[in-house]
Amino acid sequence: MTDETAQAVRIPVDLWEEDVEAVITTWFVSGEAEVDQGDLLAEVMAEKIQFEIVAPASGILNIMVQQDELVEKGDTIATITVSSN
Repeated sequence: MTDETAQAVRIPVDLWEEDVEAVITTWFVSGEAEVDQGDLLAEVMAEKIQFEIVAPASGILNIMVQQDELVEKGDTIATITVSSN
């Protein structure tokens, strides 16, 4: 029997001081793709700050927020379904 859990992929809350919106400029991986922990998933731009989002776990990616959509600090932009045998 395989147990599955979902690991949230979130916009970090400590990357910029003000409460400004950011935009997902690029997804480097398509939805439903298998990813490894540490893989580069997306690039996000907030004002003049650009940063990268990496996979917090290995598993199957489920994108919840599309490219060019606005996000805020702490938002969940995807989940990773993690299987444990």
